[in-house]
Order: sequence, then structure tokens, then C-alpha cells
Amino acid sequence: MIFRMNWSRHMFLAIAVALSGGLVAGCTHERNGPTLGHYDDFSVRKPKGNTVYVCHSYGCRMQSRVRFTDRDVAEIRNLMKKTAKDDSSAEERRAVAYAIGWIENKVGKEIGTDKDRPGMDFGASGDPTQQDCVDEATNTTTYLLLLDHNGLLKHHSVGTPFAKDDYTRGVAGWTHWTAVLKDKGNGERYAVDSWIYANGENPAIVETSQWYIADLGSLPKSLH
Repeated sequence: MIFRMNWSRHMFLAIAVALSGGLVAGCTHERNGPTLGHYDDFSVRKPKGNTVYVCHSYGCRMQSRVRFTDRDVAEIRNLMKKTAKDDSSAEERRAVAYAIGWIENKVGKEIGTDKDRPGMDFGASGDPTQQDCVDEATNTTTYLLLLDHNGLLKHHSVGTPFAKDDYTRGVAGWTHWTAVLKDKGNGERYAVDSWIYANGENPAIVETSQWYIADLGSLPKSLH
């Protein structure tokens, strides 16, 4: 089932939410409200148990219903257990990266976003196979909530997506959104960013202070 949203309205909203902290170059737009508030902001259907609504076509213009079976969850659980070398926060983040890659591959084959290209392509607006950073940040948050719902996050909680920008860099500094994991032990927040890479690649997971800072050449690496 696919839900179609008004893309121009949602892109305006994405920019408006990001700029609510002020029209200043080099900004971090923190959002400390509840995680599910992000879905209200962008008129996205919230995940319910193992049923999720995946954003695509840019700005969550389209939303496709995807259900994860018990077998899917078991595969994700086994993958994360096999990936983590020890019971630590760092290894849980590494396991999460592999889980997100696995989920993107499953979802991509089901709804056609397996052809999603890395980064931003302004000419791809409205293409149901493509996803921008609003789509990716929302979907990754959804997938993290799926992991949490199934008891697969021990050391982390799911944070509220936030954005950064630096308009002094032109298009390269455009407002960019990311999902967030929060370490339960020390409170450190980590950006979980799938937008940088093609569909199905492991996302980058880095401290929010180190995410999206200088230029395209210094983007964080996929976590393996």
C-alpha cells in the first residue's frame, strides 16, 4: 500500500523545521522533543509493531507499508548477534549498521528503492525509486524503532532526528537530516546516516559533533 503526500509542502516543512533555530550559517538544529514527534512534523505514518511506513520519492512524498515477519526479525537478530564481537556499546552500533543495511535491502526489493542512488539528486524529486535525506532520516529512525521494539537495542535508545547546515558552502551545505542513536551509558549521541550511500550499504554511525562538518570529501565512512 502506497500513500502519496504533497512533496512541495513537505520540503517547505523540512526547511522550516530546520530553520526554526534561526537563519544563521553553520547551524545545528537540535530537536529534543519525543522521537515520534518527528512523524507528526512531516505527516508520516508512525511504525506500529513490526509494520512500518517507508518514505520515498523525496520529502516523504510517498509512503509504502512494509511488514516484517517473525522470520525477518529472527534473521536480523542472528545477524546482529553474529556481527557484535562483544557486549559493548561500540559493537552494538556496528551490529546496528549491518541490521540497517539488511533492512534496506529487504525493503528496497519490496518497494523498488533498491535503485536508490547515494546522496542528493535534485532531478530525482518525485521518482519513487529515490530517497532524499528526509526520507532516509525518517526511515532509519523507523528501522531503529523496529530494532528497539524487538529488544535488539540494549545499550542505546532511539533519539529524535535533527539537522545541520552551512549555507556558506552553497549546495554542499544544504540542510541535511539524520537519524540518532543515544548511548544509555554516557549519553553520547550518534548520527546514523544512510543518505550518503546507495541503498543497502551500511550507514555511517558517528558522534553527532563529527557528522556533516567540512566538505563532501570528509563525510564519515560506512560502518563495517
